[in-house]
This record gives sequence, C-alpha cells and structure tokens, in this order.
Amino acid sequence: MFEIIFLGTSASAPSIHRGLPAQIVLAGEYRFLVDCGEGTQRQILRSGVGFKRLHNILLTHGHLDHILGLGGLVSTFARWESIEEIEIWGGKPTLDRVHTLLFGVVLQYEKLPIQIHLIDLQPGKVTEGKDFTVSAFPVTHRGSGNFGFIFREHSRRPFLVEKAEALGVPIGPERSRLVKGETVTLANGQTITPDMVLADEIPGVKLVCVGDTARTDNLREPVAGADALVIEATFLESEAEEARQFGHITARQAATLAAECGVKTLLLTHVSRRYRERDIISEARQVFPDTFVARDLEHYILRRGKPVEKMLATATEEN
Repeated sequence: MFEIIFLGTSASAPSIHRGLPAQIVLAGEYRFLVDCGEGTQRQILRSGVGFKRLHNILLTHGHLDHILGLGGLVSTFARWESIEEIEIWGGKPTLDRVHTLLFGVVLQYEKLPIQIHLIDLQPGKVTEGKDFTVSAFPVTHRGSGNFGFIFREHSRRPFLVEKAEALGVPIGPERSRLVKGETVTLANGQTITPDMVLADEIPGVKLVCVGDTARTDNLREPVAGADALVIEATFLESEAEEARQFGHITARQAATLAAECGVKTLLLTHVSRRYRERDIISEARQVFPDTFVARDLEHYILRRGKPVEKMLATATEEN
C-alpha cells in the first residue's frame, strides 16, 4: 500500500489556494518527500504528518519552485527536530543548486548539527524497503538531470493454508521455505513444491510521480500499468504551443498518456493559476475519465487490487 499527500499543487508561483510543488509518499514506515517548493514545511505541519522519519527527499529537477523550500526545511531540521541525517536525491545539476542553497546560504556552522547526504541520481533503483522499491527514470524538461520516480510494491503469492493442511505441511519452517519459493521434503518423504500451496501471483501497487516534462513519448514504459500517475497539467490544449516552448505539457497530453498506457487513475498537479480547475478536469476527462486535479493537502491511498481511494481534503477548496 502507498499513500500520497499533496502539499503543494501550483505551477511556478503560489496562488490563494495552492502552494508550490511538493508531495509526501508514505510506504509503510518509510516517508518520502518528492520536491520541496517554498512553504513546504508549513504544509507538512498542516497535513498532520509532521517531520518524524521524513529524511528521504527525492527531487525531480532543480527549478526553484521545486527546491526553494529546502532551505527552511533543513534549517528547521538542524535547529529543532530530532532528525540526525537526511538523504537528498537529485540529478547533478539539481544537487549543485541545492548545495549552493544549503551550504552557501542556510547552513553556516563550523560543525553541522545534521548530516546531509546529496546523492547523484542515476536511472534505476534508488532505494528499497521490505515490501517495495523506489526507482528513477529520466524525464525531458528544460536543462539536464530531470527524473521521475516509480514506487512499486512487491508482487506476492498468498499462502493457501487449506491446501497446505490437506498435504500435511506442518506449521513451522517448512511453510516459511515454501513462501520463499523453496521446495521442501516432509518427514514422510513427500515432496512439496511452492506451486502446490501458493496462489497465483498478485501484482503490487505501482505509483508513478513525474514532475515537469516537455514530452510524453519517452514516459510510456515507466508509467505503463500504473495504479496512479501523478503528472503536471500546466497548460490547456489551447496553449499547446506555449507549453512546448516552456518545456511543459497540457492536460490533454497527460490524459492521452494515461489512456494509452493502461494507467488506472490520473492525478494532475502543477496547475497554473491562469486556469479554472473545472476547465482542466473537463479537458482531461474527455480523454481519460478517471482523472482528478489534486488540491493541496488532499490524500490518496493505493491498495493492492482496489481503486485509488481519495480522502477528504483539509485545505480550503476552490470553487
């Protein structure tokens, strides 16, 4: 299971109802902050999640609307919180900018009270937990070193207790070995293979988070089959040429990507204040009906084998 809380959903500049880009992804006991626009630390508090265990930060790219909140957040961590170290992943151009922000402006200590690890992202696996992996893939936007992220829950094969009991498999290490995919021999000499006591494989949940992007053709493989795709909708199709010039896509382009790649739910963010929310939804849903425009502090839950569940927002909502 994954949960995603949108902390900021505006594009480039905040609006009355929307802060700058940031999301928290919850994966069991792990918490990942994806981007950190200005004002993010206040939104973390408003969300009710708080700062504990929030030491994994993934950056899609180095534009200021996606990283400027790191200054205040890290300053708070260094002075007030019990977090001893943080890991910040990003492309090299992004990390160069973050280094200047943190060590050239914010952190002027002889000895830092917190360890900060800046980790150069490469395509492939970033980190993993017991039940999931996080991987990165390249994204085309202005400049180099831009990435999206895939949160993928491990597939599993449920253990069929009734079949195991009928075959005489005792409770204990034999069952554990079968769950791990090993063949076992019982005390009576009978050989039991995993296929005899395990159900068919159930795919894990897949969440894909894309920041700003200038194109979608190179995103098809990473987003294929996602239970939820988070992606920008900075422009409407009527300004498609302007979107192209600034390295962004339209709501229709995002919806087309979702429709063609077997995505189950589309969550649009990075919304320009020039548009009404209902116009963005209307354009996208003409192509892909299961589309939502995320609002600040909205909370979505992804469970294995179930539709994406939308929780009530605690933020002030737009008309």
